[in-house]
Amino acid sequence: MPSASADGRVTDEYWMDLALVQAARAAALGEVPVGAVLVRDAEPIGVGYNRPILNHDPTAHAEVIALRAAALTVGNYRLPNTTLYVTLEPCMMCAGALIHARVGRLVFGATEPKAGAVISHKWMAQPGLNHKVMVSDGIRKEECSALLSDFFAARRH
Repeated sequence: MPSASADGRVTDEYWMDLALVQAARAAALGEVPVGAVLVRDAEPIGVGYNRPILNHDPTAHAEVIALRAAALTVGNYRLPNTTLYVTLEPCMMCAGALIHARVGRLVFGATEPKAGAVISHKWMAQPGLNHKVMVSDGIRKEECSALLSDFFAARRH
């Protein structure tokens, strides 16, 4: 279980550890292991893990599930002053949802060279977007990447 730093501060690594717990839940259900935690004022307000297969819903990505839960929690579809922690670089759909929700910051672990819209394909950096999300990447990158690699290796055997 994640814990705060030695001085009691809650770090990006702490929240990413919670996102990894969510990703493990997805893997246990046979879903691609991606997990997300949305935080405001050092409190989680929405969590999610991938479940498009389970929900029969192509939009049921971890990020979208976390955003939906947070919007219900706060009673508003706008989620300013929040940080989303997600184990994998968001796709274009999820990146668009972050912009529409006005999420302030995105922290992700592993990059997604094929479909990632943040670093890999730089979609979120387009000048015409009406909201800019601050981005930090590589937090718990090795753990996030290993979870995905192990999942897909097991499926190939």
